[in-house]
Amino acid sequence: MPLAVVSLIWDAQKSSGSQRVDYDDDGYHLVRFPYGEQESYDPWNMHAARRGGDTSEFPDARSGLVYPSHEGWGILSAMVHWKKDGDPHEYRARFVRDPLGDGYDSTATTDAAETGGGQYKAYLWQMFVYPDVPIGLKVSARGKGDTKIATPLLHAQFKLAIHTDVITP
Repeated sequence: MPLAVVSLIWDAQKSSGSQRVDYDDDGYHLVRFPYGEQESYDPWNMHAARRGGDTSEFPDARSGLVYPSHEGWGILSAMVHWKKDGDPHEYRARFVRDPLGDGYDSTATTDAAETGGGQYKAYLWQMFVYPDVPIGLKVSARGKGDTKIATPLLHAQFKLAIHTDVITP
């Protein structure tokens, strides 16, 4: 079964420190990924800096988008390592269709409690994807009373594998 794959990695040790978490109006941070660096794999240019005549630079908001190269069944996965900072007791993540546009559609929101050790979270979701609808990974750290806490990220990965030959009856 043919697959089109993109694999993005951002790591604080390979960058200039942790990724600052700024919350959007929806209470989540769109995780940003550098272009063509840090062991990323993108032969289909799903995370290209130049798209439609515009050029994006990490860490602007568009550096958090993946544009599926094909229509098909997408398997999305992500991993986030949080820095222990502040007093969060809950960590959230969601995959979002069109996170910067009018068609914002969150799916697979996951909510996890703080653990006694490091805050290392992994996520998996499957859905249909389309080339004209970008996808992003959004995260949030919450304190008691649902207060958003700007807890920095230490490491993040975002991967999309598209099954391009979905059969129909």
